[in-house]
Formats: sequence, C-alpha cells, structure tokens
Amino acid sequence: MAIIETEAALHEAHRDNHTHRDVNGGWLRPAVFGAMDGLVSNLALMTGVAGGAVSQHTIVITGLAGLAAGAFSMAAGEYTSVASQRELVEAELDVERRELRRHPQDEENELAALYVARGVEPELAREVARQLSRDPEQALEIHAREELGIDPGDLPSPLVAAVSSFGSFALGALLPVLPYLLGATALWPAVLLALAGLFGCGAVVAKVTARSWWYSGLRQLALGGAAAGVTYALGSLFGTAVG
Repeated sequence: MAIIETEAALHEAHRDNHTHRDVNGGWLRPAVFGAMDGLVSNLALMTGVAGGAVSQHTIVITGLAGLAAGAFSMAAGEYTSVASQRELVEAELDVERRELRRHPQDEENELAALYVARGVEPELAREVARQLSRDPEQALEIHAREELGIDPGDLPSPLVAAVSSFGSFALGALLPVLPYLLGATALWPAVLLALAGLFGCGAVVAKVTARSWWYSGLRQLALGGAAAGVTYALGSLFGTAVG
C-alpha cells in the first residue's frame, strides 16, 4: 500500500511539474518586440532631436508622432506577416487534405513509414497508422504535425498579433514622452524613465525564458542606452552642421 501511495504521489508531482508554457501563440513575440521597439526607437528619436538643440515643444511633438507612426506601422506589419504565414499554412493543409481524400492508403503507408523511421516496429507502426487514419480530421492533424511541424488547431491569429504589437509599442513609446506630458522641461527625466522601462521589460521577459532577470534587464538597458547615446551625438552633430 505504501508503494502504491508513493507511486501515486510521484505521478501527481510529475503531472503538476511537467507543464509547458505556450510557445506557439501569436501574442508573445509581437508584444515583447513591440514594447522593446517602442521604448528604444522613440527614446532614440527624441534624444536625436533633442541633440539638435530644438524646443521642448518640438521634442514632445516628435515623441507623440513617433508613438503613433510606430504603433500603426508595427500593427500593420504584424497583421500582414502573420496573415501571410497563416494563409501559407492553410494552403499546405488543403494540399494534405486532398491527398488524404484521394490517396488514403498511400498516406497511411507514409505515416507508418514515419513511425518506422523513429524506431517503431513495422507491424506496430502499420497498425497505429491504420487506427489513426480512421478519422480524417485526426489523420490531417497527425500528418500536419509529422510532415509540416504545425498544429492545425493552434495557428497564430493575425488580429491578436496586430493588437498585441500596437498596444505594446504604444505603451513602450509612451514612457519617454510621459515626463514631458507631466511637466518636465529637461531631457534627463525622459531618459531615466525610458532606461528604467527597458530594464523592467528585460526583467519581465526573463520570466518566460531561461535567462536571469538581471542579465536580461541589463542587456536591454545597455542596448537602449547605446541607441540613445548614438542618436543624441548624431543629433548634436547634424544640428551644429545645419545651424
């Protein structure tokens, strides 16, 4: 009885600890990329303009314009990209669906051969392929996973990608502008808030990756700071040259 209870407890622990995060969803990549891009690009844009010794009003207008333009551009790009990818996958699924309808035995043999190649005994592989092929939709799902490496029921959504990208970019791009909107008259509060945001975003991203939070945060801080420093120097250079 003790052995059975121990095995049950181990099974329970394995089930609870052996769950995986969603790595195929359409929201994570555009959301993360959008927030980082919004922070870095708008911070760099504003520091570049500020380097040219322009007015505070010009810096604020530049930041707001960069926020709007970047958010719409990111959303449109993500929607088009994910929609095109989804359409390509659906076209390949249609090809596989037609093959299953026209040549069911060949497709069953193909599936059995895949299992044999993975080490399953030929007789067992044929039986597994035969049973899986009874349901056309299940057969399509198995073939899609084995041959195309995709799950037909878990395709990324273009709308989710676009909305995630738009919102995260706008949120990231807002941080450098926010101090000015709250009454700041110098560039340094905007820079400090944006750099803190970069570190925070990097630390949050580490929660869904294998990196430590401080490494991910410092990496984003360094990249964003470098971009802001370079653009400020270029803005100063161009401002002097034009002036």
